[in-house]
Amino acid sequence: MPVKVYEPTSPGRRFQTALDLGTLSSGMAPKSLREFKGRTGGRNNCGRITAEHRGGGAKRAYRIVDFARRKFGVPATVAAIEYDPNRSAHIALLHYRDGEKAYILCPDGLRVAQTVMAAADAEILPGNALPIKQIPVGTPIHNIALKVGGKGQLVRSAGAAAQVMAKEGGYAQVKLPSGEVRLVHEECWATVGQVGNLDHENVSFGKAGRTRHFGWRPHVRGMAMNPVDHPHGGGEGRSKGGNHPSNRKGLPAKGFKTRQNKRTERFIVKDRRK
Repeated sequence: MPVKVYEPTSPGRRFQTALDLGTLSSGMAPKSLREFKGRTGGRNNCGRITAEHRGGGAKRAYRIVDFARRKFGVPATVAAIEYDPNRSAHIALLHYRDGEKAYILCPDGLRVAQTVMAAADAEILPGNALPIKQIPVGTPIHNIALKVGGKGQLVRSAGAAAQVMAKEGGYAQVKLPSGEVRLVHEECWATVGQVGNLDHENVSFGKAGRTRHFGWRPHVRGMAMNPVDHPHGGGEGRSKGGNHPSNRKGLPAKGFKTRQNKRTERFIVKDRRK
C-alpha cells in the first residue's frame, strides 16, 4: 500500500505522510462484528494511572476479530479488506459458505474474492490456517497460538511474520520477528503468510495534533521536572544528577529485564537479546 507525501503547505504538513487507503473497502463494519469500546485514560479499576500519557482521541468501535479461526473446514470468501482503528494491521471480512461472517487479520497478498479456509489439510496459501505440524519448514506464518486449541497470540502487528525453523519431539522451533526462537507445540494453529500493511512503519505523523487523535497525550521529559516528581529532576541547568537513566518510579529505563514468567522460560531456545 503506497505512502502519500503531502505538500509542505504548513509546518505540520512538511514532514507528514499517510497511507493511501483508496484500495480498501469503505462502509461500516457489520453490527454483529462490532461492539462498544470504552476508554480508561490509562487508569486501572482503582482509578490509578498505570499507563501514562493516555487520554482523549477519536471515538472508535471495536471490531471482533476471529483470532482462533473457529470455523474449521468451511471455505470463506474475502468480501472486503477494511481499515481497523484498533490495530496497525488491516482486517479482512470473510463470508463463510454457511452464511456466517467473521473478521481475520489480512495477510500480505490477500485480495477480495479469494477463498480462504481453516483446516488441517488446507493449502499453504496466505490466509489459510492449519496446525504447525502441517506447515513446511521455512514458511512465514502469523497469528500463532501458544496453547493447543487456543486463539492466536503471537505475531499480529502490521508487517510481522515468524518462520518455522525446525520440528522435533512434538514441538516446532519458531523464529519470531524479535529474533527470539521459541518452542511451540505442533498441534497449535497458525495462519500462513505475513501480516499485511507493510508500509505502516514508514508513516510520519508530522505534527503533535495527529498523535492526540490516537489517544496519546504529551510526554514531559524527566529533566524538565522537579526532584520531587522525577529522579532526573532539579539541578542547576541540564543535569540528570549522575544517576543511571530511570523512569518516574526509579526503575532503570534502559536494558531492565521485566520478564517474570519463569514457567515458560524452558520454551525459549534463543533469547532475542543474545
